[in-house]
Amino acid sequence: MDFTLSEEQQELKEAARAWLADKFPLDRDFEKQDDRWSELEEMGWTDVAEAGLGFVEEALLLEELGYALYPGPYLAHVTGLRDLFGAGRDLATVDPSRSLTSLDPPEESPRLRAAMAAEALGVAQRALDLGIEHAKTREQFGKPIGTYQAVSHPLAQTYTDVELSRSLAYWAAWCVAENDDRAPLAAAAAKAFATEAAVVACERSIQLHGGIGFTWEHPLHRFYKRAQWLEGFGTRPPELRLEVADALLT
Repeated sequence: MDFTLSEEQQELKEAARAWLADKFPLDRDFEKQDDRWSELEEMGWTDVAEAGLGFVEEALLLEELGYALYPGPYLAHVTGLRDLFGAGRDLATVDPSRSLTSLDPPEESPRLRAAMAAEALGVAQRALDLGIEHAKTREQFGKPIGTYQAVSHPLAQTYTDVELSRSLAYWAAWCVAENDDRAPLAAAAAKAFATEAAVVACERSIQLHGGIGFTWEHPLHRFYKRAQWLEGFGTRPPELRLEVADALLT
């Protein structure tokens, strides 16, 4: 099966990356954020069906929203969980930008799991890109630290994890969009791997940044919290892998 993005899908992804980079830069004040929901509506992101698009395109937007650490309720909107995420009396979570109204877990549809995998993919990609940029520019003993195996090998492993996350997330999104019988299997596999990979990608990037990576001033800890939220919400990766194993072996 060919999961290569179409020209229109690639253009959507690139346009989303550019718009989000402009509106939600890394040096923004994370404590005073406007989700710019009205602008998302104007661009058609909140009703892709009107433009003849579907869940694959929504997954691509979720990937880019994760990459930018978007603070708004797009995940809740796409998955139909607006009443659970950040409305009314909120309960704090590990990610300050994503509160809950109830601790009762929702029914986990393949759509929800695939959406979370797509957002986790964006978080992991951003952690990788930040790590690569630091490895290129930070010097030690007169050479970029990326030339040392202790730095380059973890980055290479993160790259492998990100690409596998992308394959699984796109497969899950396609299965959901097409109402394929494999959607539950694909979504469970994608959420299990992509959310776990996002957590590990952030941990590796924080470590290779050295002291600055552990400070409140650096944005990496915020991506780390989003990754932890995605990994911890609903069914955890070990249980999801059991679902996948049961599906394959029965």
